[in-house]
Amino acid sequence: MEVGLMVEGQNGLSWERWRHILALAERLGFPSLHRSDHYFIGTQQSSIEAYLSLAVAAVETSRIRFGPLVSPVTFRHPVDVARMGAQLDVLSGGRFKLGLGAGWNEPEHVAYGLPFPGAKERLDRLEEALRLMRGLWDEGEATFEGRYYSLSRATMLPRATRGRPWVTIGGAGERRTLRLVAEYADEWNCVALTPETYRAKRDILERHCAEVGRDPAVIRRSMMIFGAMGRTNSDVERALSRLPGRVAGPLDSELRARLLARGMLVGTTDEVIDQLGGLAQAGVQEVQLQHLDFDSDEGPEFIAAEIAPRAASL
Repeated sequence: MEVGLMVEGQNGLSWERWRHILALAERLGFPSLHRSDHYFIGTQQSSIEAYLSLAVAAVETSRIRFGPLVSPVTFRHPVDVARMGAQLDVLSGGRFKLGLGAGWNEPEHVAYGLPFPGAKERLDRLEEALRLMRGLWDEGEATFEGRYYSLSRATMLPRATRGRPWVTIGGAGERRTLRLVAEYADEWNCVALTPETYRAKRDILERHCAEVGRDPAVIRRSMMIFGAMGRTNSDVERALSRLPGRVAGPLDSELRARLLARGMLVGTTDEVIDQLGGLAQAGVQEVQLQHLDFDSDEGPEFIAAEIAPRAASL
């Protein structure tokens, strides 16, 4: 199992700290660094624009894979996303990963005047966007006529290094999202599932793959996870206070069980490795662990030193 980093760029991230985190991730040997694509979640804070930050990642790193986890289809026209994706792929030498999803956070849409249709339309738009992007990434002219989007003899250049960028689809909806993963994704990403829940979703994905005639083994499996971990129980309790919702207090058995049931990683090094082992046995190939305290390198340094080397053998 590989262990990457995830950064919530809407939570007070500055350009200076983003560039520092990029250099840190490369220095510590992380295979990937992803970031959210949001205006805000909850309290409005400083938020650097996702695709501008990914262009910086393309030119200021040389090894790591990077991309959004994930871009809502409601934020931008898919033609613009397809063009940015292909050009970030070229700029980075093929390291860019285009993460896409249907969108979920209604308050940021309301605040910025962005339409937020119902779930069915958002998923319909996501499917159309995926079809349109594939057409644009193919050689030659692209013509497409959908309910929401269209193309007429469009030729998009430059093309990505392998013809099209790597596409990650985020979500775990059993009927629509996992079907789109089976049809269009290079990678399936979900958020904080227990091994038992993950196995059930995986089995549904594999049934969708059988129906569309695709080998499920070609789809990479990843999971973004919040974690409270450290070398000692005191370290773990301190990490708890940095989690969304400000979970604080002693890590008693009841709180531990509640957090684990939410799909979080909780505990000292050995405990977290055991939890990651359960996910690896269920089929997860990579986890993106949240880096929440942008002003401190302690979390990434602990993960790189204590977690990632042992997870590599899972």
